[in-house]
Amino acid sequence: MDRSQVLCEIIRSRRAVYPELYSARPIPKSLIWQMLENANWAPTHKRTEPWRFKVLTGAAKDELGAFLVKKYRETIAQETYKSSQVLRLQTRAQRAACIIVILMQRDGQDRLPEWEELASTAMAVQNLWLTAVSYGVGAYWSSPTSIQYMDEFIELKAGERCLGFFYMGYCDVDLAAGTRKPIDAKVEWIDRLNSPYSPTEKSD
Repeated sequence: MDRSQVLCEIIRSRRAVYPELYSARPIPKSLIWQMLENANWAPTHKRTEPWRFKVLTGAAKDELGAFLVKKYRETIAQETYKSSQVLRLQTRAQRAACIIVILMQRDGQDRLPEWEELASTAMAVQNLWLTAVSYGVGAYWSSPTSIQYMDEFIELKAGERCLGFFYMGYCDVDLAAGTRKPIDAKVEWIDRLNSPYSPTEKSD
């Protein structure tokens, strides 16, 4: 299989793999660094490189789980409260080999719109995710409403914003094949538009 085929296979086999499916096998720190190195090569307008990551392992994962449970209990409406969600928040933090807090650092000079830095950070996460897939590591990007309170859990710099949590762990079960609607329903080829801006032929 050549490089292009390998790349296509990795992209199309990427899945959101929930921590409930993770094994107890730890992810080597060197591999986590490899994922982060690849994340660091995401596209970035004006080279603001807005992505920031905090890697939680060991007891820090459990502390995050406890914090998320606390904020859920404090902020959720009583009529929508679910004890199963509390258990899920705790269990996912415990089962993950590590949890990466995804942050975006806004450009201090305000040289470009925020959406570009959000998109750039998302592309960094995609690089991280695809690297995880290539090494057989399952991953899941979670963005609960509690991310707005992350400055109560970890210190955030001025202009930093939490975009969610990236759970990771080895997954030893076979995953279902992914599905997508046909791309031809989402693409339109345009050779020329009938508009005032279309080029016209002029004779002398």
